[in-house]
Amino acid sequence: MKKHLVIVGAGHAHLTILKNLQEFKNADHDVTVVSSSSLHYYSGMGPGMLSGIYRPEEIRFNVEKMSQDRGATFIEDKVIKINAPDKTIDLQSGRTLSYDAISINTGSYVPVAASDAANGMIVKVKPIENLLNAKRQIAALLKEKELKLAVVGGGPTGVEVAGNLDRLVDDEAGKCRITLVAGSRLLQDFKAGVRRRVMRSLLRRKVEVIEDTRMSAIGDRFVTLTDGRKIESDMIFMAVGVRPSPLFADSGLTTGPDGGMLVNKYLQAVSYPEIFGGGDCISFEPKPLAKVGVYAVRQNPILLNNLQCFLKGAPLEPFIPQKAVLLAFNMGDGTAVVQWHSLVWGGRLGFALKNYIDKTFMKNFQVSGELTTGT
Repeated sequence: MKKHLVIVGAGHAHLTILKNLQEFKNADHDVTVVSSSSLHYYSGMGPGMLSGIYRPEEIRFNVEKMSQDRGATFIEDKVIKINAPDKTIDLQSGRTLSYDAISINTGSYVPVAASDAANGMIVKVKPIENLLNAKRQIAALLKEKELKLAVVGGGPTGVEVAGNLDRLVDDEAGKCRITLVAGSRLLQDFKAGVRRRVMRSLLRRKVEVIEDTRMSAIGDRFVTLTDGRKIESDMIFMAVGVRPSPLFADSGLTTGPDGGMLVNKYLQAVSYPEIFGGGDCISFEPKPLAKVGVYAVRQNPILLNNLQCFLKGAPLEPFIPQKAVLLAFNMGDGTAVVQWHSLVWGGRLGFALKNYIDKTFMKNFQVSGELTTGT
């Protein structure tokens, strides 16, 4: 019997589904893809795009063309409510769509209040397109004056953004002071060896790292810290951690502690088996998962299989998170710091490994002529 599958969002966890949409059409189902943008940028290579290591077209997927080439209907819009009992979703445009099964991968956002963002040049590190716009602005401003840039957040994204900003400034032959406000401690959840290597890399390039204090307020081109200091900045990059969209709580769905849609081991919403999800927007009921892209990538084939099985009434496959994940931080200078189990290493070989993994991933899913399309 023909059913309607709706795919919401084009993040890491949905790429295998998008690449194989034809399989749902071959099973005589209707498929609609809803995404807030026709292009999706891969966050793992975002800081590298900021520095200029990668061109924009190297790190993005043409979601619209990928969907349409495989017989799906593509809608560029945003879901503002899930009416789970009625099996419908409301879109920002005013449209309402019904579904028999739906999978949601809307990612996460940086929680910065609009009132704060209005006071200065604030760059949220997500969506990744923000980094492309910032790159262009910085390149233009460096021709006029010496810049002061601040990065707020001492996690992996803050570290990569700071390192790649230094690369951008150097390549543009400009002058800049970069300050990283790291909170209580730089990369506090990582091994001491990772922290040491990252710190050495940043300090060697004269990136100022401030620990034991946090941002308390944003003013007109400055950041106020909890210890009273004020850091002047022409542009402030917010990498203070991400949160799932409030969509799920606003729609009355069961959520986890972080506000993500609570899903079971089959990646189904705990109260509505026809709703699936993956990536940063979910909260995995069996065990908490870090907001790293590796888990979303591993959820790809599970979501594809389980949607197919659900539509035909077959048993589902559980998602079993890997016990250890490879983490590699692109420091922007041709090196990376790598952590795998208890092993910590880095240098140019580390970046070569990260670059190979990222480019292999992109090659697998850039099936819609992305590399032949300019910025």
